Amino acid sequence: MNRPASNIRRALSDATQRLGDRVDAEVLLAYALDKPRSWLIAHADDLLPLDYAAAYALLIEQREAGEPIAYITGRRGFWSLDLEVTPATLIPRPETELLVELALERLPTDRACRVLDLGTGSGAIALAIARERPASKIVATDASIDALEVAQRNARRHHIGNVNFVHGEWFAPLGDSCFDIIVSNPPYIESGDPHLQQGDLRFEPMSALASGTDGLDDIRRIVRDAGLHLVPDGWLLFEHGWHQGDAARMLLRDAGFVELSTARDLEQRDRVSLGHWLVSSGCHSPRSSA
Repeated sequence: MNRPASNIRRALSDATQRLGDRVDAEVLLAYALDKPRSWLIAHADDLLPLDYAAAYALLIEQREAGEPIAYITGRRGFWSLDLEVTPATLIPRPETELLVELALERLPTDRACRVLDLGTGSGAIALAIARERPASKIVATDASIDALEVAQRNARRHHIGNVNFVHGEWFAPLGDSCFDIIVSNPPYIESGDPHLQQGDLRFEPMSALASGTDGLDDIRRIVRDAGLHLVPDGWLLFEHGWHQGDAARMLLRDAGFVELSTARDLEQRDRVSLGHWLVSSGCHSPRSSA
């Protein structure tokens, strides 16, 4: 005998009890039904057809096994964008929006600039900046071809045409290109951190998370080479761990950056460090030709 269909309200209640999270339950049911979450409230007493109930049950099982919501649905919101994400990309997080805010503060609205996003992943940072500064040209690099394909699809989906995606590790594919601002959300977790084996991090690409025993290997490379690609009066901004602000500023100072600072996220944790580049190193402002 077929099991009677449940209604939306009961399905959500059962899923919330299993997951311990009402938001996750709603997001997954909205995804299964291809409806916005607001629709669930207005249709709480509607019956949930058995085929949709079966699909929803599989999604709940995936989440119970620990798979991130973003990878189950293939979507994550960032800034004003709804982005595709896959296991080839890091899941964009709200705290990274601070990096975008700080970059935009240093990008004029009345003239074109050149921006470099190192390790773009899903394209979140590059596309957010490109959306807000359409006259500027953004170059976004990544060592993962699979990640770049996701980023390119995100650009096409949002009709953002002022980003050039380039395959390669950090500065390697850029030649002598110069930029007004360089931004990055590089790997910065210590390779032995037990959190890498917990929660969503278990499913994300390790190459986008961990960077040496102190988590600073990639940041060292970025800070060391950034001056070769910055025009005088340029800026370098990068995200890092909550306990790495002092080390980040020291690396910037030793590389010749000035006006060093570390910005804190909404939870008052060190999150983004930045430095001003005033040295003439062969780079000239590309603004006139950007």
